[in-house]
This record gives sequence, C-alpha cells and structure tokens, in this order.
Amino acid sequence: MSTQTDLAPAAVGEPTELTYREAINAAIADAMEADPSVLLLGEDVATAGGVFKTNEGLPERFGRERVLNTPICENGFLGVALGMSLMGLRPIVEIMFADFLPTAGDAIVNELPKYRYMSGGQCSVPVTIRVVSGGTGRFGTQHSATGESWYMGQPGLRVAAASSPGAAYAILQAAIRDNNPVLVHEHKGLYARKGIVSRGEVAEVGRAAILRVGRDVTIVATLLMVERALKAAETLAAEGIEAEVIDLRWLRPLDLPTVRSSVERTGRLVVAEEQIHAGGWGATIISELVMGGQAFRTPPRAVSMPADLLVPYSPPLEDEIIPSADAIAEAARAAVRE
Repeated sequence: MSTQTDLAPAAVGEPTELTYREAINAAIADAMEADPSVLLLGEDVATAGGVFKTNEGLPERFGRERVLNTPICENGFLGVALGMSLMGLRPIVEIMFADFLPTAGDAIVNELPKYRYMSGGQCSVPVTIRVVSGGTGRFGTQHSATGESWYMGQPGLRVAAASSPGAAYAILQAAIRDNNPVLVHEHKGLYARKGIVSRGEVAEVGRAAILRVGRDVTIVATLLMVERALKAAETLAAEGIEAEVIDLRWLRPLDLPTVRSSVERTGRLVVAEEQIHAGGWGATIISELVMGGQAFRTPPRAVSMPADLLVPYSPPLEDEIIPSADAIAEAARAAVRE
C-alpha cells in the first residue's frame, strides 16, 4: 500500500468544542476547501443536510457538482467512486447504514483494495467510505450493525473507527488524504456528543490512542464502547482499580505494539466491542498476543454482543444486548480479582 497523499500538511487551529456530527462536517468541509478534487456522494447527502445531518451546508458552500445525491445502489456508486479516483479525484462516499455494506461487497472486497495491485502500482485509489454504524438508535436489526470487523481482513483496504469528535475529525482527515481506500466507521449513538477538536489535525494511520493510563488492567475498545470503557474506568478507580483505556481507532492496520506494551505492564486484558466476539478485532488481538508469547496474569476477557441474537427493535432489549459500562467494569474487576 502507498503512503499519504502529497498534499501539504494542514495548519492545526485552536482547539474548539464540537459535536461528533459537527466534527465530521468540519473534516469534510476543510478537505473540500483545501483540495478541489475532493467531493462527496451518497444517498441523500445533498438533501436537508443528509440523513444524520452530517452534511449541513456543504451543498450550498461547494455546489451540487461536488456534493452529489446517488440512487439506492451502493455497489454502483462505489464503482463510480473507483472510476473517479482513477481519474484524479478523491471521492468521499457515504453509506447510510453499515448493514448496507454487503450490498457493495464486490466494490469493497474485489475492486477498490485490489486495483493498485492489479495495475502494477500505476494507479492510486483514494476513496474514503464513511459508514454509519452501531445500535442505540432503535432502528431494528437491519440498521444497527457496527460492521467494524467485516472487512479488516482485506489486503489493500484500511479500516478505522471513530470514537469521539476529535478522533472523527482527525481520522477523516487522514482517510481523505490517503492514497488507498479507507473504510471509516462512525457511530450513530455518538452524533450529539461534544468534544474537543483541533481543526487541521491529521491522525496517524494505524496508531491507537491511550486515553487513560492505568496499572491494573488494559481495556481496549472502539466506537461507543470507548465512552463506556472510560465510564467503567471511573467506576473502577473509586474501588482502587486503575484501568488503562485504549481507543483502538484503526482495525487495519492494527496497532498491536501499543496494546502489547500496555498488557505487558498490566498483565490483564479486556476487549469491549459492539459486535459478536468470533471473527472480530477483539479475537484477533487476543490471538496475536497469545501467539506472540504474551504472558497474562489472568485469562483475557471479551465483553461483546451475544453470539446468537439479532439486534431487536425494542429499546429495553437493545439496551440489554449492547455491552454496558457496568459489564465492562465487571469484566475488568473479575480479571483483577481472579
């Protein structure tokens, strides 16, 4: 895979408080302002600010030639984005729900990540795919998947997950600048969250973030689970247990060195994921650490979704199956006290 684009580094502005939704809007606007080859396309992206209001003001500011509504045909318009990228453009594609990613499976698995290889390195494919992930929205089983681990095994594709406004802005900036296809997961349950954003910041591809330092147990999380892991860490601190919380941020490339270094100090690991454990990034981390000879004081633990249940429409039932801060705290507590 190639490295970042040749675009000059953006100037980092004064930190400001934005919602997650506003941070995404700002990242797209800043990229479109800096580079006329950047454009946005997807279902209803140019209508009333988009389905989740992340695109407000963009059609008016940049015009309908750069903010484009598409038909309901994910594989089709991702194929169009591939063609755009081969002609020198840098398209951002919005997929309305992660559950719809399989409808674009050919483009995501067989086209975008393989084109550079098949062209002998002659072509770049700078396509950013933004996808709305996760539960808590009461959308039912066909609109509530995170899908975060579905494509992390695809060579040629980068996969990221944004857990906060600051992370969303910086990851999107990195994705748009990258000469490779990047799949960026946003979480619908975070759009109203507020946080500090540094306009112009570009995330380092493949680098996790340690959000809280601790000596007793390492908690690794993504998306909404990062917020809940931090809440769990506060509960544990009141009990004298210091948890280290890592926001994984990138599933491909995976920052195993940061996780390994933390676990070497704490001796204990909890992965918190809004997905089933089998075949996911949590299972991959545990497998890689074990194969690498990592010693654990107690067995690693996974706080995940039930393996045999679909996401229900019922609010109490949805809340029950999505891992809570209490469940994360209990897993960490058990790891320390075993």
